Amino acid sequence: MAPAAVLLLVELLDELVSGAWAAAWPLIRTDLHLSYVQVGLLTSVPYIFGCILEPPLGLLGDAWDRRRIVRAGGIAFALALLIVAFGGAFLPLLLALMLWNPASGAFVELSQATLMDLDPTRRDFNMARWALAGSIGAVAGPVVLAGAGLAGFGWRGVLAGLAASSAVLVVATWRVPVPGAAERSLPSARAFAAAARDAIQALRRRDVRRWLVLLQLADLMIEVLAGFLALYFVDVVGAGDAGATVAVVVWLAAGLGGDALAIPLLARLDGTRWLRASAWAALPVLASFLLVPGAPVKLVLLAVLALLRSGWYPVLKARLYAVLPERSATVMALGSIASIAGGLLPLTLALAAQAFGLGAALWLVAAAPVALLVGVPRSP
Repeated sequence: MAPAAVLLLVELLDELVSGAWAAAWPLIRTDLHLSYVQVGLLTSVPYIFGCILEPPLGLLGDAWDRRRIVRAGGIAFALALLIVAFGGAFLPLLLALMLWNPASGAFVELSQATLMDLDPTRRDFNMARWALAGSIGAVAGPVVLAGAGLAGFGWRGVLAGLAASSAVLVVATWRVPVPGAAERSLPSARAFAAAARDAIQALRRRDVRRWLVLLQLADLMIEVLAGFLALYFVDVVGAGDAGATVAVVVWLAAGLGGDALAIPLLARLDGTRWLRASAWAALPVLASFLLVPGAPVKLVLLAVLALLRSGWYPVLKARLYAVLPERSATVMALGSIASIAGGLLPLTLALAAQAFGLGAALWLVAAAPVALLVGVPRSP
């Protein structure tokens, strides 16, 4: 199998696991008799643990033989899924998720960095392929879980099967070349310290900060808006639970279609031009979505928004890799640090919704296209 295909399968598997896991929460809670506090701990503690470990793992990816880190991360990824699948109590589940979160960073994020290094001239195109693989996995995860439930396997069977798939994929990554990996046979404190100094120097650069900030702000119309869609259609539009479900399905389906269209688009069009053009188009569409009454019209506008924001993440991430050539794993470290600050965006929107109502708060999403228009250079 081609190296790029193997790396894309890593992303598809990761999103498949995440999608199935998110849909399985009610089943897991019932099966293990978890309280809301325990569910909260299972969600937050592994995330915080991963945020702490991912930056040094990223630096190590540039300071040492990245192949070993990816392999170790893949093995830990599969092992964590096995523990979750066969565990029967809260504590083993917590420990498994604390293993899985940083393992996902080592296995998946460093695989993305490797994909960027395989062909630096086609970063936009390959990141678009990466985004499509992730979208397919995210949509397929709940479907796989539902199908397994109908077949009598349950959530444990799904996770055990995904653990086995992970193990097969780890073996496949063994033959994926990593540019420069042969030059770093053993880790050393000196090499790690040098990578840390390089990362600090990179943060002082305006071009690096630009793409890091734009990635976080663009997420307002990628992940943050998606997180509030169901509540918006229930509380503001009055479409009920069924209408909220339809809205989420429309967003996911249109987003998947947009990610597929982004591949040929970015193969022919410069990514920065698409960012600016789609941002200009997104502003009036977002305003219409928030102002025009009626669920049917809003669903159409929502689908258009999902299509317009396709390509934002791939192009922005590709540009971040481009300004740090030969330091692709450092991108993982810097991105992990930036995502901690970016994690405050949903809270900011939630506080605004509490104070002014969700309909008014969603106007903050307009900061995403505005940021692109201000921050993305006019010329490639």
